[in-house]
This record gives sequence, C-alpha cells and structure tokens, in this order.
Amino acid sequence: MTRIAARTAALLSLLLITLAFLGPFVWVLIASVQPESTLSAAPTAAFSLDNFAAVLTWETVFLPLINSIVISGSTAIVTVLVAGLAAYPLSRFQLRYGRHFMLTLLFTTGLPMTAVLVPVYSMFFRFNLYGSVPAMVLFLTASSLPFSIWMMKNFMDGVPVSLEEAAWVDGAGWVQSLRAVVGPLMAPGIAVVAIFVFVGQWGNFFAPFVLLDTPDKQPAAVTVFTFFTQYGQAAYGQLAAFSILYTAPAVVLYVAVNKYLAGSFNFGGSVKG
Repeated sequence: MTRIAARTAALLSLLLITLAFLGPFVWVLIASVQPESTLSAAPTAAFSLDNFAAVLTWETVFLPLINSIVISGSTAIVTVLVAGLAAYPLSRFQLRYGRHFMLTLLFTTGLPMTAVLVPVYSMFFRFNLYGSVPAMVLFLTASSLPFSIWMMKNFMDGVPVSLEEAAWVDGAGWVQSLRAVVGPLMAPGIAVVAIFVFVGQWGNFFAPFVLLDTPDKQPAAVTVFTFFTQYGQAAYGQLAAFSILYTAPAVVLYVAVNKYLAGSFNFGGSVKG
C-alpha cells in the first residue's frame, strides 16, 4: 500500500506539472487562430489564419529566424570544437589541478549573464565590436563553454582508453585518435552538447538585445518586442502566431534527433576480441 500511495502521489505531481506547462501552450494555439484574440483567449468557433499572414513577412519572421539559426548554429559548432579540445586533457590525463578546474567550471555555470553584460558591453564599445555578429558569437560561446566542457568531459570518460592505445600502436597521434576513435564513439554526447547549446542560445534574449545595434542583425528572440506598443498593449494574436513559428525549428530539431539521442553508449563490443 505504501508503494501504491507513493506511485499515485508521484503521478499526481507529474500531472499537475504537465498541466501547468500545457496551459500556456494551449493559450498560444487558441490565440493564434482567433482573428481578434485577447489575453483571455477562449475556445470559440471562430477560425482564421490572418495572424499568421500578418507576421509571415521578411522583416518579422524570415530574417530574424535566419539570424537565430546563424547565431545559435555558429555558437553550437564553435562551442563543441573548443569544449572537445578542452575536455580531452581533463579526461585523459591526471592533471594536478584538474579537480579544482572542474569545480571552477561548475561554479561559473551559476553566474547569471546579466552580471557580466555591463563589462562586456563596455568592452564591445572600447574595441569597436558593438553590433558585430562574430563577436557576439564568441561571447555566447564563452558563456556556454563551462557547462559544455563539464558535459563533454563526462561523455569522454565513457570511451575506453584502450581503444586510443590501440590507435597509438598503429601510429596515430592524439589528434587522429580524437578525431577517428573518440569522436565517433561519443557522437551522441557531442550531439547532446550541440543541441543543448543551440536551444539555449535560440531563446537568448538579453545578450543580443544589448550587444546588437540594428534589427537586421537581431535574432527572433528579440523580435518579440515588435508586438508590444509603448503603452504596454500587445497584439496577442500575432504574438501567438509568431511564437508558434519561432518555436517550430527547435521542435523539429528535437524530433529529428530524438531517435538518434535515445541510443545509449555501447563500448562493450568495441573492446572484445
């Protein structure tokens, strides 16, 4: 009876959490297809795609989404490359201060981005980098590296060192073994880190809003501002339609790689024989 009660309590808790998160999504779906939806949108017989037609313009949707893909994708690629090179010595060598370095990385993941944006903003102005998309990507990469290195190191620990030693016997260097042996075996882990960084930067609003100067460089996360007036009013129907279009690429990415990420690491067969 105690086990049944605990299981029931857990299921009820999960149900309440699901409803709490599902409510806003239901509102977005309803408001996006109502011609004159308000903050208290309710299911009605009215159905219209005018909200989607109003936001499906180059300036409102297509250009910001392209900017988001460029910024988030570039950040994910650079972060994976740098995190992989940084995690390799942490995973393969007994460094004297390796544990302290890992704890420092763990501490830096708790620093809010707003705490460093003021000096970063000043640095961007001093070095004439304000409004530069490549500089913005480098800053986002630096902010994503601590947790990415931590995850990459844990994934790399799961690859047996004996496989690299076999490659070294055949004459391969550490770069070749990292590229041809370790990389393919920890591909699911690399994908997890890349998706984690991509999705995290896809929803980043504050940094692009502060560091990019013109709307034609800003990602879709900043475009949300265009649906609010200076008096606090909002076009809720268009905002809901834009939210669906803005969320769609991240959902498609998750669905596309879900089956791939579901596979577990299987190194047992690699060391047999």
